[in-house]
Amino acid sequence: MNLEKYLVITDEIKEALANNTPIVALESTILSHGMPYPQNLEFAYKVEEIVRGEGAIPATTAIIGGQLKVGLTKDELELMCKAEDVGKVSRRDVATYVATGKAGATTVATTMMLAAMAGIKIFATGGIGGVHRGAETTMDISADLPELGQTPVAVVGAGAKSLLDIGLTLEYLETLGVPVIGVDTDDFPAFYCRESGFKVDFNAKDPAIIAKILKTKWDLGLGGGALIANPIPEEFALDYNEMEVVILRALEMAKEQGIRGKDTTPFLLKHIKDMTEGVSFASNLELAYNNARVASRISVELAKLS
Repeated sequence: MNLEKYLVITDEIKEALANNTPIVALESTILSHGMPYPQNLEFAYKVEEIVRGEGAIPATTAIIGGQLKVGLTKDELELMCKAEDVGKVSRRDVATYVATGKAGATTVATTMMLAAMAGIKIFATGGIGGVHRGAETTMDISADLPELGQTPVAVVGAGAKSLLDIGLTLEYLETLGVPVIGVDTDDFPAFYCRESGFKVDFNAKDPAIIAKILKTKWDLGLGGGALIANPIPEEFALDYNEMEVVILRALEMAKEQGIRGKDTTPFLLKHIKDMTEGVSFASNLELAYNNARVASRISVELAKLS
């Protein structure tokens, strides 16, 4: 690989990498395509503040001006939040955006890629993408899943988005050899909901155990990442059955309007927010904050083992 001309890491993160200081990677799609300005900028600052408060360094990623950015300046963070002509970039799009100099927000898959290039092992997101409902005919499967199978970064999220086929998503992860570790839970969370009706592979009671599992996995030469399934805090969780009714209606709307591919999830999340009168959006924020908190604690424990 020839990364020197493309990969730009801030001095703070370079120093943290050199000194084995805990670091948590953060995506930018949630900023550019997940919420409006200036709420997204407030959210970005708060997430970074949470990470620092737990003893880690935040590393928000993006593609700007032909460069892969690991860590953003205030101006770059504002650029991503204003989202003027900022695309949503998955693995297939990375070379195109870098070569053409277009600004791109990183998805789960591309954030994993950039984190791995920089040497960062822990990444906090909202929830991963997965196998969409009806994928047996549409073949709509998120690039997040194969990325988890091949890139050595642990992703902390509130399970998979509840608008997906969670059973098939977990089957796909099993096929790829990706461990699904619950944060003090036996149940696999479904984004807004603490339970999905499916189980995690292992219930880890504290961040130190998770860090030890991750270090052992990579010490053994077992490739790929891991999904750390962290349930939304109970006080912000939504009822699974009520959300299922809302999700089914949003899916019908997407089908009626011909929404496909990478436009599907932003469309569904927007309409779920509208149909729940903003309650789902508030829950989305709280689960993301909680994931940043837990990811930071895992990163701190992993640094102790290195």
